[in-house]
Amino acid sequence: MKKLFKLLMIALIACCLFACGKGGNEGGGEETVGGGSLVIYSPNSDALVEAAEKFGEKYGIDVQFISAKTGECLERIAAEKDNPQGDVMYGGMNYANSFNPDYVPLFEPYVAKGDENLPEAYQNFNGITTHYCLDGSAALLVNVAEYEKLGLNIDDFDSYADLLQPELFGKIAMGDPASSSSAWAELTNMLLVMGDEPYDEKAWEWVNTFAQNLNGVIIDGSSAIYKGTFEGEYVVGVSYEDPCVGLLVDQAALGEEIVRLVYPSEGAVWLPAGAAIIKNAPNMENAKLFMDWLISDEGQNEIAKTTARPVNPSIPNTSDLMIPFSKINVVYEDMELCGTHKKEWQARWTDMFNAAKQ
Repeated sequence: MKKLFKLLMIALIACCLFACGKGGNEGGGEETVGGGSLVIYSPNSDALVEAAEKFGEKYGIDVQFISAKTGECLERIAAEKDNPQGDVMYGGMNYANSFNPDYVPLFEPYVAKGDENLPEAYQNFNGITTHYCLDGSAALLVNVAEYEKLGLNIDDFDSYADLLQPELFGKIAMGDPASSSSAWAELTNMLLVMGDEPYDEKAWEWVNTFAQNLNGVIIDGSSAIYKGTFEGEYVVGVSYEDPCVGLLVDQAALGEEIVRLVYPSEGAVWLPAGAAIIKNAPNMENAKLFMDWLISDEGQNEIAKTTARPVNPSIPNTSDLMIPFSKINVVYEDMELCGTHKKEWQARWTDMFNAAKQ
């Protein structure tokens, strides 16, 4: 009887061990993770949102995306800080926002697994921001037909300086650097390369002339810029690389050149885009898992399928429409300096723009 009891106990333990091992990937013996929900606030393009949806599919997590501009996402997170409704801010966490004393308390300290394997310049530098892709902040999208209707040669357009052509007066679309993260990145790129020295007064003089050539045209919402340029509403859209390359993919399927993407010959910056976990997120474990996935090889390969560049340089983009860095004048921003002067420079831009449209 004792022998029978012992055999039954061994069988029971074996069954329990087998059941515990069933949660991971087949043959992998990994612990079961995932399930439940995750709410993501994001200013990102549709392509990056679709890439992140693969995370939910992998782990069986019900992922809800709430899309809005960077400023609107941060305002919502601040308004909800005593009762958080979201878990993750996916995008919009640039250097300036990551060190802004108004925003830092809104996010949970967390360094994603594998962060130490990224290039040092793209690692988590403040304990809250995980960088997952590189944003081309200097992307000039030109509607070919509308540009040539002005009597201009599209093959000659290659620089910021070309934005000052009198034929383009009032026909250029740009966002507001005071509220849009992509427009802010474009402004700092201009200030970096359009003077004798980075961010000098000559660069500001150029920006002032550019503001005059906008003729009061400031677009609310970055998507309206590149979509409006594609549709011919604007001749030139001052935008960012990711969604513009997406339009190149669309037009390749149509078999005709509608828009052309130009990286200014004076120099173009690529900045690491960041994500962060909202303080006291309701779905904290899933939020941490999402951060880990973003910079994993799997997550980076999903980003490489989009029109953004992975932050892991060993993983190349799959689209042949992405111009390699070797053919672009890549320059590097002083992110700390720009972050320190953000409010000051935003106010100066606003004054210039308002004065120009009077």
